[in-house]
Amino acid sequence: MDLTTPERAPARWYRSLFVQIAIGVVLGVAVGVIVPSAAPALNVVGQGFIRLIEMVIAPLVFIVVVTGIVHVGDLRSVGRIAGKAMTYFVVASTCALVFGLLVGNLVRPGAGLRIDPSSLDASAVTAKTAGGEIPDAGTFILDLIPSSVANAFATNDILQVLVFAVFVGAAIAAIGPERTRPLVRGLDLCLEVVYRILGWVMRLSPLGAFGAMAFVVGQYGVATLGSYGLLIAACYAAAAVFIVLLLVVGQLLSGVPVWRFVWHTRAEFGLALGTASTEAVLPRMITRLTDVGVSRSVAGLVVPTGYSFNLDGAAIYLSIALLFLTQAFGVPLTLEQQVAALGVLLLTSKGMAGVPGSSFLALSATATSLGLFPVAGVALLLGADRIMDSMRVSVNLLGNCVAALVVARWQGALDREQVDAVLRPQHGAPARTLLPETTSLS
Repeated sequence: MDLTTPERAPARWYRSLFVQIAIGVVLGVAVGVIVPSAAPALNVVGQGFIRLIEMVIAPLVFIVVVTGIVHVGDLRSVGRIAGKAMTYFVVASTCALVFGLLVGNLVRPGAGLRIDPSSLDASAVTAKTAGGEIPDAGTFILDLIPSSVANAFATNDILQVLVFAVFVGAAIAAIGPERTRPLVRGLDLCLEVVYRILGWVMRLSPLGAFGAMAFVVGQYGVATLGSYGLLIAACYAAAAVFIVLLLVVGQLLSGVPVWRFVWHTRAEFGLALGTASTEAVLPRMITRLTDVGVSRSVAGLVVPTGYSFNLDGAAIYLSIALLFLTQAFGVPLTLEQQVAALGVLLLTSKGMAGVPGSSFLALSATATSLGLFPVAGVALLLGADRIMDSMRVSVNLLGNCVAALVVARWQGALDREQVDAVLRPQHGAPARTLLPETTSLS
């Protein structure tokens, strides 16, 4: 799978996937403003692209994790990777929540609104969340175990696929390399097939970004920016500052120039911003991390797990949104109440991925448990929540990439020569890549 990229002439600027996605986003905004009635039709384009990506997520995660565990060979190493990843996730999520509370207290985006909770329609929140609820700890743990392997793959339940992959990888490693060599070779070949399909799908990413952005702008309109201006500005400014902190802390903890990694994966981050979906880049980012030098086992375990346990962008939004609502309803929070809210949000923010209207459910659960304001008050965020998706996705994605780099260094599973070859090409040998089909696009 380690292929050497042949010498080639520099690609034209218009062949850059990042440029193509940026053009798609700009055109999407323009179409959404000029022809908002086209939003429903264009949403099919964006959702169609994400469906194509979802098509390869489960098989990619499964094969990457299984082959990663087999190549490591030491099952205790897998346990150490999981333990270090969870430790990092808890610390990072707590820091994100605290940072959001600090921003909310400084900016006070809801001050002076004086909203009457009785004027809000709670049924709108129910429709947004499809009547669901954030699972409790016991339910969440049980949901990690697939009742049917076929169902886990059919529903694209990444955590269940991950759990099954760990068992399969452990079983293959326990049987031994001699008897399982043909199976491992077959899995490596299947992984190459999935990479090839992923390369083809990524060529459609500018269309996906165009359709998704046109739908958001056409459906919600630019007027929403004025109605929730201070809240949106506070969240995006907080995200920008937190991203800088992630770049600095990530480089200190991993020894990798994270800002160079972000530039190296600019097409993936642009696609995440354009589609407002982590799933759109989840498989591609796993391959990018392995391309940079993170071991297959670390990338395959940390990134999908972080999709549920390390939502830094969502944590920042939840803490700012909570203070926005309490300020809008004129409910001052003491320091003790804010600390209690932080603890509740830390619990309710886990397992949010894949739950419809998860941010509303988390805020409703926090408001109910602490008695801060009527649950119907969460409906006040309906107009702004969708606009926050790009902010949440970008911070979530960077947070999980930094987590993979940090855990790889802690585990001694980071190829320094490959890091230098890819991110500091003047210091290393020619870079190897796992995606020869798509390097010319990025």
